Amino acid sequence: MLFTRSKILFASTLATTLFMSACSKSEDTQKSDGTLTATAPATGQASNLTERNAQQRLIQKLEKNFKTANINAKIIDIKPTEVPNLYWVNLEGMTAVYTTADGQYIFQGDLLRLGNKKVEDIGQSFQSALSKGLLSQLKAEDLIIYPAKSKTKHIVYVFTDISCPYCHKLHEHMDEINSKGIEVRYIAWPRGEQYFPAMESVWCSKDRKTAFDQAIAGQQLDNTNCENPVKDQYQMGLKMGVNGTPAIYSSEGVYLGGYMTADEILRSLNN
Repeated sequence: MLFTRSKILFASTLATTLFMSACSKSEDTQKSDGTLTATAPATGQASNLTERNAQQRLIQKLEKNFKTANINAKIIDIKPTEVPNLYWVNLEGMTAVYTTADGQYIFQGDLLRLGNKKVEDIGQSFQSALSKGLLSQLKAEDLIIYPAKSKTKHIVYVFTDISCPYCHKLHEHMDEINSKGIEVRYIAWPRGEQYFPAMESVWCSKDRKTAFDQAIAGQQLDNTNCENPVKDQYQMGLKMGVNGTPAIYSSEGVYLGGYMTADEILRSLNN
């Protein structure tokens, strides 16, 4: 929970979504790329260096205000939006927020651009670009991959945890998902410290896929230790704002949702 004392809590919608379609993290544990130049239009924004300095001051101001308000939040990234004096802020393990240039006000939700036939979410481009970059760094040998049957039409990345009932439910339909031409790439994301050993045992198994099938079906695995990517994958998920499992992403870094049926996944990818 982002606010520990304040009643101004912007996570109610998110909490409802997680309750309906994903297992939450354990309590135990625009088109514009934001680049500014000295020749940019006179919109109150200065050169790259001046803007970077302003962003650093904003980060420091936000961190101070978070601490004063007893908000436990770590800032991962911050970018100016096309809206004057409004910034997009990526928070570790939380949904991104927007803040005013003085760091005094924040809000969470969709920032929509009007004027065209299609309404566009300004923040989605920032988050998707960040997520796509992180996903592209993953190595196939560090994942559990369920290939598409026949021709591969789409690839999705799924943050998963063997202790999560919704992950179990999704896994039950793996054959159906694969039959629709969708390759599924599992990323380890244990929801709490107590789940790390089991996930590491899966990732250290000689036959990782069989071990995952057994573990998510409720079978107890022998504890196996090895050099593994579980902690790194967990940290990557936090940077992407993951806070529950399953968390399904397209190869373009677009967050599709929590638990989804095969038809819902395909429909989201085609759209």
